[in-house]
Amino acid sequence: MNFLKKIALKSRSLEDGIFFDKISKLLGFKPINLSFYKKAFTHRSANLLDENGNPFNYERLEFLGDAVLGSVISAFLYKSAPTGDEGYLTKTRSKIVSREHLNELGRDFNLIQFVESKVSPNHFGENIHGNLFEAFIGAIYLDKGFKFCEIFIEKKIVKPYVDLDVLKGKITSYKSLLIEWCQKEKKMFHFDFIEDNGLEGQKFFSVKLCIDNKVISRARATSKKKAEEKASQRAYFAFQEKIMTK
Repeated sequence: MNFLKKIALKSRSLEDGIFFDKISKLLGFKPINLSFYKKAFTHRSANLLDENGNPFNYERLEFLGDAVLGSVISAFLYKSAPTGDEGYLTKTRSKIVSREHLNELGRDFNLIQFVESKVSPNHFGENIHGNLFEAFIGAIYLDKGFKFCEIFIEKKIVKPYVDLDVLKGKITSYKSLLIEWCQKEKKMFHFDFIEDNGLEGQKFFSVKLCIDNKVISRARATSKKKAEEKASQRAYFAFQEKIMTK
């Protein structure tokens, strides 16, 4: 082995050791297979492949973590809310695993510090935090199994973050709430979009929310989905008293 290879291996071993220590502290236990966690924080822009030539990034782990998290939260709600019907359980689970909440968890765990990417962190969207969190859960599941992963979720997520009484009044989608109200009241609604290439150098979408052919609110965001939600939130506060009494 030549001198340069020895230096490369030593450097890689040192980096793995630092990563191992940080992950162990975050997890509260020592991981068995460090590669699962390294994969959980590898962005697709790194263009890495595993030993079988398959893409080495967090996207498949994100899918797995989403399923595991949903299962654990479902079981928790089933046990914790014995009088809750299917509708209540489904809505409450959606609030707990909402993109907003997952992004909050990813930020609180500061998972972005581990990301390996060729893209500047400044160019990541807000959802990178939630995506990493789901991949992180997927890595724990593969490394330690379902039961251990369930204990981790209950200890690190459910106990410090989930309050069923608070969640009852939490709104996760103003658009869905507004649409439901409009349908009940037999009101016509639609969104009108304009592609907005502003001075920021980034594509924006401007939207008008109309109810019964009257413009109720306007909003602007970097995606149609975000613009719709923002306009719906503004419309909700305009009609809040009427919506809440129905």
